[in-house]
Amino acid sequence: MPTAKKEAAITALRDRISASGNLFFTNYAGLTVEQITRLRGELRKDGSSYAVAKNTLFSIAAGDELAKQLEQFLHGPTAIVFAGSDPVAPAKALKKFSDDVKPIEVKAAYIEGRVVDAAQVKALAAIPSREELIARMVGAIASPLRGLVTVLSGNQSGLVRALNAIREQKEAAGSNA
Repeated sequence: MPTAKKEAAITALRDRISASGNLFFTNYAGLTVEQITRLRGELRKDGSSYAVAKNTLFSIAAGDELAKQLEQFLHGPTAIVFAGSDPVAPAKALKKFSDDVKPIEVKAAYIEGRVVDAAQVKALAAIPSREELIARMVGAIASPLRGLVTVLSGNQSGLVRALNAIREQKEAAGSNA
């Protein structure tokens, strides 16, 4: 029978799992408290959180179906990134931390209802962020429109130059007469 403290931990984990759209599982062995604090700070920038949890308590909190999908990854020291709806930001934060501070092993991730391995998380970290993709799309849409405006304004400025040349000719002809 689980103790009251374990029941509270299971309930807290269950709430965090249900509130998170995406979960990333890492091996935190070898990280100092200072490094974990730095990683938490990086993850907090996009609304994610990082917590160490006992594998058995996580399995109980996750429920039978999710626990069964993740059982091969829930061994050894495991920490979980509880992320929101954007899976790219925490993947990028983990990669940045791994590149800048200390290599961290990503075991797997649970993204939008399916389990992905470390290689897929690495590929996810390589794609541009949502904001960057939106900016690229806006630029791609704006580029032809900008070209159209330039072409259309070219006709107007040509007309203005032609009228200005006619005016100058008439002024020159009027001053010569």
